[in-house]
Amino acid sequence: MSSVTRDEPEVLGLQALLELQASRFAARLDDHGEPVLLESQDRTRLDQSMIQRGLVALQQAEHLAATGQPVGQYFLQAAIAAQHARSEHAEKTNWRRIALLYDLLAGAAPGPVIEVNRAVAYGRAFGPEAGMAVLDALDSAALRDSPLVPSVRADLFERSGQHRMASETFAEAAKLSRNASERAILRRRAAENLAQSRHSH
Repeated sequence: MSSVTRDEPEVLGLQALLELQASRFAARLDDHGEPVLLESQDRTRLDQSMIQRGLVALQQAEHLAATGQPVGQYFLQAAIAAQHARSEHAEKTNWRRIALLYDLLAGAAPGPVIEVNRAVAYGRAFGPEAGMAVLDALDSAALRDSPLVPSVRADLFERSGQHRMASETFAEAAKLSRNASERAILRRRAAENLAQSRHSH
């Protein structure tokens, strides 16, 4: 059995992923300790030295992959994290590239959480209906007790202007959440969408 070396794309991919994820640590919570959604995070709070180390490791992995060495889920997850790290502003994120990477990741490491993340990417890249189509294809028993599916579905409703549906679905997600901070965010978004639905009538 060959020993794992730093030359393998997956090892470098894991290193890149850990650096890129850790670079967001300071931006993940606000001054009150409440979680901040990825798209609302203050990018000036990211650790640039960690991002640079992560991107260098990913670049090394990409060079090896180009020579035909196989890549796996860590490499692909790092490539997704790199897309977020490279964009100066949330609205400049290359969601089409991320959607493509999630398609590859779904093949390399299939699972319901990957599909939900793929739905988010599709919703951003190709519109809310495309994201809904990915969610609708998910096994209804998967993640049944988790707020993940309804919170993403609610976000897609919000993006498509269906604020009443978004409000009801955010409220449904809040009931499933066991985390007080997450529950507060979901309830706030439910209330905002309810107000928006009343305002638009």
